[in-house]
Amino acid sequence: MASHAANIWVLLGLGLAGILLMTKKLKKTIKADFGAFIQKLELLPPPQPAPPKAPHPLTGLNFAVSDVFDIEGYVTGFGHPDWLRTHEASSRTSPVVLALVEGGATCVGKTVVDELSYSIHGENKHYSAPTNPAAPTLIPGGSSSGAAVAVAANFVDFSLGIDTLGGVRVPAAFCGVIGFRPSYGVISNTGIIPVSSSLDTVGLLAKDPNVLHRVGLVLLQLPYSVQRNPKQILLADDCFQLLKIPADRVSQVVINSIEKHFGRQGLKHENLEKYFSSKVPSLKEFYSLKINGDSKFSSLLLLANVAQFLQRYEFKCAHGEWINSEKPVLDSSFSAQVNESVNMKNKEIEICKSIRNEMRLAVSDLLKDDGILVIPTTAYPPPKLGSKEIFSEDYQNCVFSLLSIASISGCCQVTLPLGYYDKCPVSVSFIARHGGDRFLLDTVQTLYSSLQEHADTFAKSKLSYNAVKQEHSAEAVKEKGNQAYKDKQWQKAIGFYTEAIKLSGNNATYYSNRAAAYLELGSFLQAEADCTKAIDLDKKNVKAYLRRGTAREMLGYYKEAIEDFSHALVLEPTNKRAAVSAERLRKVFQ
Repeated sequence: MASHAANIWVLLGLGLAGILLMTKKLKKTIKADFGAFIQKLELLPPPQPAPPKAPHPLTGLNFAVSDVFDIEGYVTGFGHPDWLRTHEASSRTSPVVLALVEGGATCVGKTVVDELSYSIHGENKHYSAPTNPAAPTLIPGGSSSGAAVAVAANFVDFSLGIDTLGGVRVPAAFCGVIGFRPSYGVISNTGIIPVSSSLDTVGLLAKDPNVLHRVGLVLLQLPYSVQRNPKQILLADDCFQLLKIPADRVSQVVINSIEKHFGRQGLKHENLEKYFSSKVPSLKEFYSLKINGDSKFSSLLLLANVAQFLQRYEFKCAHGEWINSEKPVLDSSFSAQVNESVNMKNKEIEICKSIRNEMRLAVSDLLKDDGILVIPTTAYPPPKLGSKEIFSEDYQNCVFSLLSIASISGCCQVTLPLGYYDKCPVSVSFIARHGGDRFLLDTVQTLYSSLQEHADTFAKSKLSYNAVKQEHSAEAVKEKGNQAYKDKQWQKAIGFYTEAIKLSGNNATYYSNRAAAYLELGSFLQAEADCTKAIDLDKKNVKAYLRRGTAREMLGYYKEAIEDFSHALVLEPTNKRAAVSAERLRKVFQ
């Protein structure tokens, strides 16, 4: 096994030697390991049991762990060099890591996390951002950034991270891999540096749903059981409205896949905003206590506020003393959050507990034992490296409104890749009730291949979603041109039509409309050229023939003008303008 693991790294080193380069586009050096690893190591599994006993369930798999998991003999770095400097090497290995090694898997290293594993962006100024293999110019997502990158780049079969408010789900979504946040409390957090004790959950990342299933069963310590299919699948329509890409790029892929496997009868639609407003009354109490406003509130936005409030409070309780004594250099945005005064009274703590209990009951009542809730993983596609967008209020509100559903309720969630939109990874998430982890993993295993097929079909469709988006933009600009034309602002109209042509250059109407504006300005050559282009694109464009006929008449090309008016009359026999113009020119020509 030792030589096997060593060979893996030799092969990876040879295969990636050419990736050590500086690209003008990225303006950064791509490391051979994509910057995923903070420490290479090797924990080998025990020998295989003698036949007839079955081999270890994870035999042949290798994995990495985020640098929040203790491994005997190594200092757990927690994403900050000052933490590394001020702490001793661990005296024992985290039980969850041991369980995987004893299950037959080989641990090959520790991976980079965000600064003190707090954010969900994947940019750590102390160790730099690991390169996103799915989209190198975009952030990898965090806090388990290196774990996601290691899986996406095929360095390991799976990896472990910590998910507080999306620490596994977000990097999985941004790097195009599968991310699993188990039900809260079902996997031990012993030997793991806490971020927020009431939200932290060990998370799992993998590329292959079968690997996810194998490892998931070992982590969850679940015996074999008969696989169950969902009887109801609920699409949260209001959550899909938060998406910053066309919602049907995600929802339609899911719907098509569900209908293929389970038919339409189990597919339902839900408005979570209304549902949680009625089922989680303590949200209103939290709102009244913490936010001075009117009686109207968004339940999803309040969930995001509660989750972030809890994370800040519990993080300060766990690490505030160390931060105050060591005064580590922190990223400015993170430092602002850490230093923000977060004091919770007993009543507020009780309200937060009530919200968590009510949320867990609400999701259980909604899904029962056989339901799956479908939501987007994040509202935004992965932003560019160094982008300030991640700090905007809208970004924070939309992203955490979705992530807080599982974090606050403690329910299990899986993030699944769905290809690309506009060169950005796309994902969707499935949620099952608390304790429904086996059921959720079974559902993922059943649907995964179909989801990828339908996502691929969408990507290869005749009109890409990017093209559709551009066409919509072009239509909007054309309408502005039409209004300018009506207002007799000919030059302005030409400008709008030109912009529409740049966005969608195969639309005959845009050329024909610009020709009409050129005619009003007396630019007959330009009008004739535009009409010719419009006719090339659409042989039945009557207005283009009429306008080209007019332009040619003004240029003295009478014979060609007659042909244009006559052709327009063939296409539209009742067109009086074509008939009158053709007849008038015939008399002149004779």
